[in-house]
Amino acid sequence: MSAREAMLARLRGAHPDKAEADALLVAPDRRAVDEGALETEFLARIALPSVSATHDIIERLDELPVAVGRYLEQQGEPLTLCLPPDPRLSACDWSGFTLRESAAPEETAALAIARKGIAETGSLIFETSPHAPMLPNFLALHHIVLLAAGDIAPWLEDALLPGPQPRAHYWVTGVSGTTDIEGTYVRGAHGPRFLHVILLR
Repeated sequence: MSAREAMLARLRGAHPDKAEADALLVAPDRRAVDEGALETEFLARIALPSVSATHDIIERLDELPVAVGRYLEQQGEPLTLCLPPDPRLSACDWSGFTLRESAAPEETAALAIARKGIAETGSLIFETSPHAPMLPNFLALHHIVLLAAGDIAPWLEDALLPGPQPRAHYWVTGVSGTTDIEGTYVRGAHGPRFLHVILLR
């Protein structure tokens, strides 16, 4: 019997276990998430190697420029930032920064506001609008994200955005990477190389 015939014989004689087959029809179990500690759960997920994000915590929005400056200085980067035209951000004091309205192909850092964070996966959800352009978030070397602690949802299913839907929304779970190049993991292959979340309590 050839290898091909042996393989076909095994397939013809296979009888799937009914309990196993029935289990496939049921929604898969969700990862355990402590709904009473969503902030802790989310921060633990984004610290995993699969997401590879850093974080900082601020208590008030006016602390944001200091937190962004602290991060850029730690990374050895200039205080240059692509800032979206969001009124919440323009109300902050960005003196000392060089601000850009649009991102260059080799932009150092871009700031964005996430609409939601997902504790189950460490994902961030963004939506496009005149105040939230999408392109800078994929061009910059450092993607800096402001997320309100109250906008963390436990599971993916809880991430549905209420109200009118934007033209587009997109999900980010960690930095981009690939192993297509000689099987070596390359970080930032399709987007930012670094993800930094600033959690606003």
